[in-house]
Amino acid sequence: MEQRLSLVTLGVADVARARAFYEALGWTASAIDGEGRVAFFQLPGMVLGLFGRAALAEDAGVPAEGSGFSGIALAYNTRSRGEVDERLREAEAAGGRIVKPAEQVFWGGYSGYFADPDGHLWEVAWNPDFEILADGGMKLPE
Repeated sequence: MEQRLSLVTLGVADVARARAFYEALGWTASAIDGEGRVAFFQLPGMVLGLFGRAALAEDAGVPAEGSGFSGIALAYNTRSRGEVDERLREAEAAGGRIVKPAEQVFWGGYSGYFADPDGHLWEVAWNPDFEILADGGMKLPE
């Protein structure tokens, strides 16, 4: 198997509400018509999908019940320390909830967390060792 991640799909309570949140962040949804059941956002090198939580669980063949920490957090890395606070403010203005305000962290960077309207955690971080490319992709140190 090639080492890559093609698509991250978030199970959401309301696809239209979730799509509106990400659009309020300034993201552009794909023109793919999912008849309101799915929305896609093209990201550098991959895609973010929004799909009804119950329908996603059914598709995977697992129960839809359960809440709380799912054991996963998505991350948005910034090009500068100051950009972390800007992105967190944008997420809150778009309807997100700040879970952890940005702070200096043990690994030498600066980060905070917000939850989208469905509770999916996003870390917004600046890591002085990670390069953010012009297309938004990230390059690890060699």
